[in-house]
Amino acid sequence: MNKEIQIIDLGNGAYQEVWDLQEKYFNEVLGIKKDNAKREDKQETPNRLIFVEHPHVFTLGKSGDEHNLLVNYIQLRAKHAEFVKTNRGGDITYHGPGQIVGYPIFDLENFHIGLRDYIEVMEEAVIKTIAEYGIVGTRDDKATGVWIDTDKPFLTRKICAIGVRASRFVSMHGFALNVNTDLEYFNLINPCGFQDRGVTSIQKEIGREVDMEEVKTKLATHFISLLQAN
Repeated sequence: MNKEIQIIDLGNGAYQEVWDLQEKYFNEVLGIKKDNAKREDKQETPNRLIFVEHPHVFTLGKSGDEHNLLVNYIQLRAKHAEFVKTNRGGDITYHGPGQIVGYPIFDLENFHIGLRDYIEVMEEAVIKTIAEYGIVGTRDDKATGVWIDTDKPFLTRKICAIGVRASRFVSMHGFALNVNTDLEYFNLINPCGFQDRGVTSIQKEIGREVDMEEVKTKLATHFISLLQAN
């Protein structure tokens, strides 16, 4: 079992290009696992964690509702944004500058966990990261992701969205943590399908801009620690 996690920081990258890269890594791991089923000398499967910032883009999960996008194509173009249907779980969300998107392409069998536990690891890594900035993040029984003030219905707000795809215990897609994000773009959608909840960012919560590289380092550290990885 390979418990090493390779961190790949792409900096900035177009959504489709990074999705294609995910698919390449995802299919590589699936291919190794399929080949391993036929051989005695098993080949180790890699685990990669991609960090990236995307240009303005709205993405819709496979079970999402297009009506949660509240503007038309012309209005999207005016905002220099695009709309992409994906094969991840979840509904609609926004990606853009100032947001750290993490795509873990992991073989979950390397870490002896299932999909539900893996999602909780992602949530916990984010919760521990934002705690270092004095922000108390929590889970919500009704939705994945990391939330703030879930005990206050009219103040509940999401700081990190999560949507994944998995096959044969191999994961792709992942999480989007709002760090210095322009939250105005969320006004163009019902974020994750919710009409009665807001969104926030680390910057908004603590009142200052945060170093993106610093946040990536903290996220990677917590992922490695929670998965007891190398």
